Amino acid sequence: MDTTPTQAGRSLANPTTYTNETHLHHALTHLRHHAPIHHVQAPGYTPFWAITRHADILDIERDHTLWRNAPRPVLRTTDLDTALHTRTTRGTGLKSLVHMDDPEHRPLRAIAADYFRPKAMRALQPRIHHLAARHITTMAEHGTTCDFARDIAAPYPLYAILTLLGLPESDFPRMLRLTQQLFGQNDKDTGRGTGTPHDHTSVLEDLFTYFRDLTAQRRAHPTDDLASHIATAHIDGHPLPDNLAISYYILIATAGHDTTSSTIAGGLEALIRHPEQLHRLRQNPALLPTAVEEMIRWVSPVKSFMRTAATDTHINGTPISRGESVLLAYPSANRDESVFPDPFRFDVARHPNPHLAFGHGVHFCLGAALARMQASALFAELVPRLAGIELDGEPAWIATTFVGGLKRLPIRYTLT
Repeated sequence: MDTTPTQAGRSLANPTTYTNETHLHHALTHLRHHAPIHHVQAPGYTPFWAITRHADILDIERDHTLWRNAPRPVLRTTDLDTALHTRTTRGTGLKSLVHMDDPEHRPLRAIAADYFRPKAMRALQPRIHHLAARHITTMAEHGTTCDFARDIAAPYPLYAILTLLGLPESDFPRMLRLTQQLFGQNDKDTGRGTGTPHDHTSVLEDLFTYFRDLTAQRRAHPTDDLASHIATAHIDGHPLPDNLAISYYILIATAGHDTTSSTIAGGLEALIRHPEQLHRLRQNPALLPTAVEEMIRWVSPVKSFMRTAATDTHINGTPISRGESVLLAYPSANRDESVFPDPFRFDVARHPNPHLAFGHGVHFCLGAALARMQASALFAELVPRLAGIELDGEPAWIATTFVGGLKRLPIRYTLT
């Protein structure tokens, strides 16, 4: 498969690249080896630098003073950037932790931090294990076939995160649909309409409407859930503005769900394609923690984040001007041969495993412990009961440049 740095770089701005793991990793490997810091000019996008080596991405993540999230936290078309900027200037745009830098970022992150600390995770553990068992029961009720991505991996973590927020279970299907439309805006099966900027902003408007009502309800009648904690939060003695509260909900409800569902579906696909690793895990359940870390590395559900240089600088001698943006290619960092021995080998016992799937530094994923717990709970229920499993058709990945993974995983199985 012939390619050039120009072709490989442009492919990172093409959502369909992420529907073919072979093509994606061919492009990323080419960039790591031949142009690890590559200036990309892709049609429809403001130019950016693609950063593909683990060490360079880690250095950028560590220096949040130099490398800022605002004003371009994720890779989007120029037209969509313009549309979202217009909403932001009107006070109706999404402004979450992902969009912020200090001094705003730190106090906002602190609002929900206690809900994701070890003590809170221990309290939540029985509920997570109950949900895991419930979804494996659902899998058994399907008989011997199901679409694991759609039937199990998608609803399970959504139920967990929305339970934490305190949303009614009757609203879960609606939130699943909106989450998939938000992150799958460029995918014909999951997006709304044709993926235009208007389609994307209309999904955001639906989310804003839902969570605006929730904010008002929780302020009027607070309970002991995370939604109430956010709605009634104060920063420097002032109530959290509606826009920030709503954005907080959207971040937790969507990113907290889609990344974990992608890890779970992609993790099972990896076990199916590497039956010796599934056998190894069945024989030694103590490997589950390292197996989950390997699934997270393998899938890398967050494909990229962006950072913008606050001043003129350089990356390994390559000059970057103030205001220029860099794309942090996490799937590439997590296959970097200089960090991971035999990186294209799926190994449930891999240790150490310094993947960057959760980011690093002040923007390290707030829900990382919850994601790990959810994946561990599900596979702890599933693996001992698997008497046999195989693919029952071709898996399919979502078209995206931000967050995503498998949208279809047809399987045939026998559960004990």
